[in-house]
Amino acid sequence: TTLDTHDGIGIVDVKDLLPDEEVDKVKEQMYQQGANVKKIYSSEAYNNLDIYQVNTTYYSALGNQDDAYLLARAIQFFAPGIPQVYYVGMLAGSNDVDFNRHYYSLEEVAEQQQRPVVQKLKELMELRNTHPAFSLEGTISIQAEGDHLQIVRTYQSHKIVLDANLSTYQFEIHE
Repeated sequence: TTLDTHDGIGIVDVKDLLPDEEVDKVKEQMYQQGANVKKIYSSEAYNNLDIYQVNTTYYSALGNQDDAYLLARAIQFFAPGIPQVYYVGMLAGSNDVDFNRHYYSLEEVAEQQQRPVVQKLKELMELRNTHPAFSLEGTISIQAEGDHLQIVRTYQSHKIVLDANLSTYQFEIHE
């Protein structure tokens, strides 16, 4: 389960799920947050590459908002499959206009890991990798009503629940 890659955020993945107007709206919102740092990719010279992906970090696409980012990752970790997080995503990296993706020195990696958003993301990763309810043989139940989303993962006698408010980006995880 992937939200972003070294190139950005895949658009082609939602082309059959969302109407073109919605895709264009979301892309425009990401552009306002500094997406498509290499604007030439939207030109005819590059065959409108952004049709397939938007050149941005996931963190920047969400407005560099810690709560929104952590909720997106929590949903990713509760979704079916095996979650993958690219290293810039692991560090909640922002867009780097000069290089597309920032090249972190060892010192910068150590410094970024002290940020609260990265600490909380690491906690989510540890939970995802250690809690028995995330077994691939387990079951997943999803309920959505209005702004509320609940995902329940169960395996044998183990259960873990994500309760989320999609408007406020607040969420709880409980057993």
